[in-house]
Amino acid sequence: MNLKVKIGKLELNTPIVCASGTFGYADELKGLVDFRPIGAVVAKTITLKPRAGNVPPRIYETAYGVINSVGLENPGLEVFIKEKLPLFAKLPTRRIVSIGGFSDGEYVACLKRLERYPGIDAYEINLSCPNLRLKKLISQHAVATLRVMKLIRKLTAKPLIIKITPEVTDIVAIAQAVEKGKADAISLVNTFFSMAINIETKRPFIGSIYGGYSGPAIKPLALYRVWKVAQAVRIPLIAGGGIQDAKDAIEFILAGGSCVSLGTVNLVHPNSAAKVLAGIKSYMGRKNIKDIRKIKRGLIT
Repeated sequence: MNLKVKIGKLELNTPIVCASGTFGYADELKGLVDFRPIGAVVAKTITLKPRAGNVPPRIYETAYGVINSVGLENPGLEVFIKEKLPLFAKLPTRRIVSIGGFSDGEYVACLKRLERYPGIDAYEINLSCPNLRLKKLISQHAVATLRVMKLIRKLTAKPLIIKITPEVTDIVAIAQAVEKGKADAISLVNTFFSMAINIETKRPFIGSIYGGYSGPAIKPLALYRVWKVAQAVRIPLIAGGGIQDAKDAIEFILAGGSCVSLGTVNLVHPNSAAKVLAGIKSYMGRKNIKDIRKIKRGLIT
């Protein structure tokens, strides 16, 4: 049974990726998590300068998911390189560093600096954080997305995974811009804009008013977008949004995902990858499928 998948030149031992922002820098979870079922871990997004993040409260749990407005809190690039990267680089799985920025130059500066250090297998370029109070996210504009791609593609031979927002009129146009910019893969979907109101105080539950919604409720929305994008581009998709179990994961692969991304479920069950992978193996056994790639784009319409 072959469970290996490829993202550009990078081969993952399993199709399971632990999403940025839900797994810390992963070293914190040693002793709690079995890394063998995990194909890759995406570190929490780092930015050029340290960020304190958004005002609290930053997280609000709803009946079927979570609203978060962390605001890319992180120690900044230099502290990450000095304190986090040495441990991250030793993880017994593939290691992907997520880069965020507030200008084209910040993405360029971060990538150039990180290229000097070993232990990084690929980069995720986060063009889609939903809670930074920007007038427009980069991945809400195809021209801006392509512009960033042209700047960063020439800086590295390592795989580039571009994380885009679902909050657009035409997600296919954004995905096509990513592909045109010679990215190796697309990560979708990120969270959806959302809010919740305390009727007693008449104030939002989130300190910055709104945030990004994730969890089981967004799965049908995410699945549709993965399916749409998979029909329009040829590069691999790291697909997810509300995945809780193997059934959810298989749906995303059938819709066109090469890998599946586990996010909010990791906050509840850090070892969820093991359960999801076991379920995928069971499904492949029942269907007499020898290669995970045979499931991809298997949706019958």
